[in-house]
Amino acid sequence: MKSIGNDALATLWQDNDAREVCLRRIVGERLAQSPPPVPDEHVLATYFFAFRTLTLEEAAAEISYHATSGIRHPPPGSLLEQCTARAAGVDAFDATGRIGLLHMAYPLKMLLQTDGHLTSSDLLHTVAGAIIFDVYENLDSRLVSLQIPEAVLRTFPGPAHGPQGVRRLTGFPPGRPAFGTILKPTAGITPDEVGALVEEAAKCPLFLFVKEDENLYPNLPYSPVRERTRHAVAAIERVRGASGGPGLLFAPHVSGAPHEILDTVHAALEAGATALMFSETFAGGTVRMVREATKHRATPPAIYGHNAGIGVKTRGIWREVIDQLARMDGIDFRQTAPVRPGATPFLRPYGDEWLASEETLSRPLPGIHPTMIARAGALDQGNIGLNLADAEKRGLGENILFLAGSAINSIKNADGKADPKLGAEAMLQALDVHESGDLRDAPAEEHVAALAAVAGRRRLGALREALRQRYPGLLNA
Repeated sequence: MKSIGNDALATLWQDNDAREVCLRRIVGERLAQSPPPVPDEHVLATYFFAFRTLTLEEAAAEISYHATSGIRHPPPGSLLEQCTARAAGVDAFDATGRIGLLHMAYPLKMLLQTDGHLTSSDLLHTVAGAIIFDVYENLDSRLVSLQIPEAVLRTFPGPAHGPQGVRRLTGFPPGRPAFGTILKPTAGITPDEVGALVEEAAKCPLFLFVKEDENLYPNLPYSPVRERTRHAVAAIERVRGASGGPGLLFAPHVSGAPHEILDTVHAALEAGATALMFSETFAGGTVRMVREATKHRATPPAIYGHNAGIGVKTRGIWREVIDQLARMDGIDFRQTAPVRPGATPFLRPYGDEWLASEETLSRPLPGIHPTMIARAGALDQGNIGLNLADAEKRGLGENILFLAGSAINSIKNADGKADPKLGAEAMLQALDVHESGDLRDAPAEEHVAALAAVAGRRRLGALREALRQRYPGLLNA
């Protein structure tokens, strides 16, 4: 087989994450020094571009032509001119004028429907179309920011509940950290098994929320969503009746072609579902459709906007833009990532992207509830203290759902069997250690080792065992 040359290998090994970190730093500094103009009767999109031959000013004319009216020089004062985008600012990074930031103002005249609203799908169709991402001339293109006038923002439904709303909906006590979990196994399970798994979760005082996995599809012949939901809801009610504790939101996974979605939603809601989960990345417009179709219910379902595959979009559109639109469309929950010890992230977002995503989901938006941040992806007993400390420091404590799947459901007992009770007990013990303040001054990179030492000293057997399984080699068997 022909060998690959060193130059080609060097190109293939390019660290795009390192470049993205650099790009975010530079863009953040430039926008802080020279903020984009405030839009009036326009949506303002800010892009980073690197062009092969065009200058940023020249590219603005091409974008205006291809993305809006298709007219190079519309007659002054005409409807065509009112429907033509214009450059609202340029920040060139070097003397070529071919790399830097470009602010484009897209007129609402060409976007708004009769009642004054628009949709995220149409918005992206315009501001993130072919002329932005598909033409060869564009060496690199990123949509880094989107500003929408307040009057238009208020036409979006936003989350039905938001963080405080879901706490009220479930009766979950204020001030207590809210946890969620994911059904494991994630596929190949029947309605009876779903009911049994949910019943175990409902018995744990940690949980406000339990969801199915995106790999469990709704309309399987051996496991239809209506039956899964019926068994799950019955299990929750049995436990609640026996304990008198707070409720638990259950979110079955909804997917399928557009013509199937609402039928599946209604089947789940008729069976008692209090929440719904969509893999929102690959279901453009679905969240808004379901939000609008269910908003007149006495208690609309809480929507989990699962972001599996979001990395496909974030290669061109910055995550905070995607998250902002999903929040506007109506998601109550959105996954980011947990704080973890060590320098190497497990998954994206991390660093500045992570901060931007959580800020976008939490910051005030006129007429729009915040979205509850779901920190998930290797969240476990070893890093929950770091996450709680970060949430407390940033004032986000009640805005975060700590979503632990394997850390609860896959911890094995002395018989070598997965034991969710043991995993939950270990998590509760980790919370007690955090609340004690014993690790307040422990450096993040030493947190797990310090936690293990406390677990040993206090004889916290469940926590010690969970740490041993989650962090092999940390403790002696």
